[in-house]
Amino acid sequence: MHSDYAKQETVVITGASAGLGRATAREFGRHGARVGLLARGIDGLEAAKREIEDLGGSAVAIPTDVADAAAIEGAANIIEEQLGPIDIWINNAMTSVFSPVKEMKPDEYKRVTDVTYLGVVYGTMAALKRMLPRNRGMIVQVGSALVYRSIPLQSAYCAAKHAVAGFTDSLRCELIHDKSDVRITMVQMPALNTPQFRWVKSRLKYKAQPVPPIFQPEIGAKAVYYAAHHHRREIYVGWPTVEAIIGNKIAPQVLDHYLGRTGYASQQTSEPENPNRPNNLWEPVAGDHGAHGVFDNRAQLKSYEVWADLNRLWLGFGTVLAAGAGLYLALKSRS
Repeated sequence: MHSDYAKQETVVITGASAGLGRATAREFGRHGARVGLLARGIDGLEAAKREIEDLGGSAVAIPTDVADAAAIEGAANIIEEQLGPIDIWINNAMTSVFSPVKEMKPDEYKRVTDVTYLGVVYGTMAALKRMLPRNRGMIVQVGSALVYRSIPLQSAYCAAKHAVAGFTDSLRCELIHDKSDVRITMVQMPALNTPQFRWVKSRLKYKAQPVPPIFQPEIGAKAVYYAAHHHRREIYVGWPTVEAIIGNKIAPQVLDHYLGRTGYASQQTSEPENPNRPNNLWEPVAGDHGAHGVFDNRAQLKSYEVWADLNRLWLGFGTVLAAGAGLYLALKSRS
């Protein structure tokens, strides 16, 4: 049975038609939330809406390009009219181009920045416009290990994600200054098995893949749901994310050389790419693409690091109890 709290939630998810956004929409639907679904792909949006309703939630699907600030503002108005005041806003929409910098085009950098960075800014501004006067609400920025550690062949995406972190940190300081009860958090993702690797624009010789190890998007969705309901500054999802972030803090130059040697091969399969296939940089690729990509046979269903991170309070309590019991037994054996 869903809690009353969950039933009262109104949630906005950008990039909700596929991949992590789709998995996150299902997670909130499973908890009975009212979900505003924003993305460009109409087929995926309608399918996500049906899934949420089948799971016990309710939803409204609004075709939206997050690079258009006015469109986001209009969508927010519709969501509040149909579902109620927005409690949680999740900025997840992204796009990318797999290409060496020397082959990138200026308009490609602009488009990736408009969607992956400015889409977050516009979504956050729409959320703040409604949350600040009420002095409540949670904004969740979906990030990546690439926020801290850039890799070759994804310069536009990495730069945009770096920018999201800088924007979020500035806003967090302002909210603290204003003593606001509006919260903001960022969830840094590992490599996920999402459809993006078959629709993203690519100049690679072979088909793109997430850098192994690969995780299913449901792991990320559970972390986003947790982040939306707990006051955590940041959450790292999966041990590879922790390794990349900490490793970059300790030895960035070592990682530069390591990725220079391995970063091209690790992002490609052995299957040749079709340079003429459709991509979603400018327009959505037709069809319902679901949450999963083509790497189900290689993707992990569990992450012990995520479980430990999300349950660290209970783990800490258990450790204290165990230590206390050990001390008690040691003292008793001496008496």
